[in-house]
Amino acid sequence: MPTFQEKLNEQIAYEFAASQQYIAIAVHYDAETLPQLAAHFYKQSIEERNHAMMMVQYLLDSGDDVSIPAVAAPQAAFEDDVAPVALALDQEKRVTAQISQLAVTAREAGDLVAEQFMHWFLQEQREEVSSMSALLQVVERLRDNVMLVEDYLARESSGGSPLEVGAPPAAGGAL
Repeated sequence: MPTFQEKLNEQIAYEFAASQQYIAIAVHYDAETLPQLAAHFYKQSIEERNHAMMMVQYLLDSGDDVSIPAVAAPQAAFEDDVAPVALALDQEKRVTAQISQLAVTAREAGDLVAEQFMHWFLQEQREEVSSMSALLQVVERLRDNVMLVEDYLARESSGGSPLEVGAPPAAGGAL
C-alpha cells in the first residue's frame, strides 16, 4: 500500500497537470477574445501550480523525497465555449476525490500532521467545485451570448478567497 508521501508525490503531478489544463483553457478563451474568461483560467492555473508547490514544501519540511513529474499534454481543442468549463468542473471533482483519498491515507496511517495538512486542501476543493459549478451554470445559460459571461465574471471576480490567508506555505513562495 502506498504511503502518504508517495501519494502526495503523485498528487503533485495531478496539480501540475491541472495547472497546464487551465492554461490551455485560458488560451482557448484568449484566442476567442474573451479576456475575463481567459484571466479567470490563467488565475486558476497559478492556483493549481501553487497547490503543487505547497505539497513540495510539505515534503521538503518533512524530510521526504520530492518527485517533480512530467505531465501529459492538456486538452487544447474544444467544441464550443461551454466545453472548457465543463472540463474544468470534471477536473475539480476528480481532484477533490484525490485530495479526499490523501486525507484518508493520512488518517489510516495515523499521521495527524499529514491529515491536518490536507484539511486546507479539502476546504479549497469544496470552494473550487462550488465556484466552477456556478460558472458552468452561467456559461450554459448564456451559451448563445458569451459576452454576458464576460460581464458576469467582471462583476464576480473581485477580491481573493478567504482561504488563501490560511494556506500552507509554497516552495519558492507563492508567486
